[in-house]
Amino acid sequence: MSETLEQPAATSKRPSPQTPKMKAAIFVEKNRIVLEDKPIPDVGPLDALIRVTTTTICGTDIHILKGEYPVAKGLTIGHEPVGIIEKLGSAVEGFEEGQRVIAGAITPSGYSNACLCGCGSQDGPRMKHGFKPMGGWRFGNTIDGAQAEYLLVPDAMANLAPVPDLLSDEQVLMCPDIMSTGFSGAEHGKIKIGDTVVVFAQGPIGLCATAGAKLMGATRIIAVDQVPARLEVARAMGADMVVDFSKVDPVEEIMRLTDGRGVDVAIEALGRQATFEAALRVLRPGGTLSSLGVYSTDLKIPLDAYFAGLGDTTIVNSLCPGGKERMRRLIDVVASGRVDARALVTHRFKLDDIEAAYDLFGHQRDGVLKVAITP
Repeated sequence: MSETLEQPAATSKRPSPQTPKMKAAIFVEKNRIVLEDKPIPDVGPLDALIRVTTTTICGTDIHILKGEYPVAKGLTIGHEPVGIIEKLGSAVEGFEEGQRVIAGAITPSGYSNACLCGCGSQDGPRMKHGFKPMGGWRFGNTIDGAQAEYLLVPDAMANLAPVPDLLSDEQVLMCPDIMSTGFSGAEHGKIKIGDTVVVFAQGPIGLCATAGAKLMGATRIIAVDQVPARLEVARAMGADMVVDFSKVDPVEEIMRLTDGRGVDVAIEALGRQATFEAALRVLRPGGTLSSLGVYSTDLKIPLDAYFAGLGDTTIVNSLCPGGKERMRRLIDVVASGRVDARALVTHRFKLDDIEAAYDLFGHQRDGVLKVAITP
């Protein structure tokens, strides 16, 4: 028998092709989000893989960074994507590869009990790390998020919204979360034409709440903050009056501005006990407190401010609505020129420099409102 026949075939085993990688900002541990390589996700039948062209850092990401909101180690962070469809799942219809799109921070399936009840923002697991209302916030929370070169979008037909060519990435960058959240504060507060509204804190969400209050028909909008630049932007977004809480007691000043009547709706956009309590104290009888803050400690409701439960006060909270119809509506608002959120983007970073972006944004230096991150 020949020697060659006795040897195993040299071609029987070949090295498997290397899994394609991408850069992604991942949560490592408390106070550590770093840029690392991860595999590009596989695309399921109902999914879409988008190549991220612009994203940003949210205040919720800072809660994650500080360990105030728990997520799994190794998770890619971020939930505000603008991008181009790289690959579509085999069952996805109505979209095409190469199309420019956004996806909301909230990604409802469209067919869950929550969605069928008209509350798609709450489509998702109801228990995680002790928090009950997880809702449909999955990007950077329960699945890999948008601070990466690529993002896998689940239930693509329910969540992708085309971006018109006439709009830039930065014009629609606030739609996936900040604008949707801020507007929801006004919507859940049921603002009516002629209402007086106060918005506590003029960060990105508060500024969008101010704009939303104007769109809803409020005719007297009071913006509260202590940063002059933010109060200036608030006026541009629709505020009629501004209150610098570092110079005056905001409750006393708001009651003075309303001739002792109080406001119809108070929107709390910071997530602190002090602002929540102040918002409660400036309500007129029967007024509504619309809470947008992400709270990291227990809230206490003062007995006197709540009129011992007899003041007909309404307290509501909201998680920003998502899904393609919500995104379509917000894109239309931007395209109409009724709201211009470009002033909220104050700094720009490459994805390679995202750790520096987190340092700037987390410490609120240099007048930062929002940062645009481009891979």
